[in-house]
Amino acid sequence: MKYVEKRHEPEAYTQWRALTNEDWQPTYGDLSGDPKASVKRSLMQEQGYICCYCERRLTEGDSHIEHFRPQSDPAVDPLDYGNLLCSCQKQIRKGEPRHCGNLKGDWFDSELLISPLDPDCENRFGFEGDGLIKPADKNDRAACETITRLGLNLPKLNELRAGAIEPFLDDSLTHDELSRFVSGYLTMGADGRFSEFWTTIKYLFGDYAAA
Repeated sequence: MKYVEKRHEPEAYTQWRALTNEDWQPTYGDLSGDPKASVKRSLMQEQGYICCYCERRLTEGDSHIEHFRPQSDPAVDPLDYGNLLCSCQKQIRKGEPRHCGNLKGDWFDSELLISPLDPDCENRFGFEGDGLIKPADKNDRAACETITRLGLNLPKLNELRAGAIEPFLDDSLTHDELSRFVSGYLTMGADGRFSEFWTTIKYLFGDYAAA
């Protein structure tokens, strides 16, 4: 889980919400067209085009707008941009396990669900060389629950993380080569994209980037 620093909501979204009048109050169900597209683009850009939970690559066709605090909570404003993220898995193929926002659904517990909007979220999780995700502190109940509720230890995700890790384990790499490799991987690209499973590589190899 990589920290997401929120920016200002897109202008098209602000203008759409400003259309409210005596006869019409905007709801999330009304959000469509250019205003909705602008929100999703903005969220993807904020996150460097990786999922807010598992850090898989986000694509337009396999991602959805996620309410961190669920819309079903009457205390939540469904249109609050500060509560919106972008999660992977827009549509579930038959037999595909649910994870991230699709698995979380309307579940929420402020004490047990770690937020990508928390600057410390990256320090709450650790990783093994086989792609396994774990609490950085074994006694961190919230990290344990977050992993479970988001399905972050599904074999599918562990295998993808292991695939991202494998190139860094190449014994032929010199220390300098590994240092440049890690530094490049952890640097946002010119296209505004972070590499997949960014925090996995930072956790396991981040010290090389600083060397």
